[in-house]
Amino acid sequence: MRTDRIFARLEQEPARPTTPPPAMTRTRTSLFLATIGLYAAIVAAVLNTSFLVRLDWQAMLFRPYKQWPELHAFLDYFVVLGQRGPTAVMVAAWLGWRSWRQRTLRPLLVLGASLLLLNVTVGAAKLGMGREGPHYANVMGSNEMWLTGDIFPSGHTANAVVTWGVLAYLATSKLARRWLSVVAAFFALGVGTTTVYLGTHWVSDVLLGWAAGLLILLALPWCEPLLARVQEHIEVYWGRLRNGVR
Repeated sequence: MRTDRIFARLEQEPARPTTPPPAMTRTRTSLFLATIGLYAAIVAAVLNTSFLVRLDWQAMLFRPYKQWPELHAFLDYFVVLGQRGPTAVMVAAWLGWRSWRQRTLRPLLVLGASLLLLNVTVGAAKLGMGREGPHYANVMGSNEMWLTGDIFPSGHTANAVVTWGVLAYLATSKLARRWLSVVAAFFALGVGTTTVYLGTHWVSDVLLGWAAGLLILLALPWCEPLLARVQEHIEVYWGRLRNGVR
């Protein structure tokens, strides 16, 4: 009977106040739709072997890593800031500490949801379009689509946008959000251009990676109600487990 009373009281306790999630405003919705249009335009430009594909080949044949070889060693390390594993660990460690301080799982749940969306959407696009990268190009001037590659869009670029952008999304003040947005933009732009410098991606891969990552960040407010329910269920289950152990 005592355990039943504990469970009943736990379920009746009001949820702890947390930072309200960013609303899906009309401006954000407009940006989301505009980014979808940009995404479709980039894909169409590559499929039609337009000026964008010519730009891809010009950048590839220019070989920036040979023009400025002194940057190669540094940028080999810098591009890791767009690699999914290392960045996810770094950001998860920071957000885990924030979750512990604020007594809420929301930061970690938002990161998990964003990475899940990233893997599903970008992974499906890569495998579906099968584009070969610059180092494996077959025909000069072609778009290298529908082959065996997995380069389009750039995963490093999209991951940099999402992983570092989540920090700005979760900021609790306007000043922090402004500065973290600048940091996220720097890493996203830097990682994208670095992959072009190293010759691992076409220019259009990077453009589509930026658009793909931005779409996920703009869509996160739609995920907030589901994440709130998940957090509620986890907290109730954890509370019951702790009380059961006691």
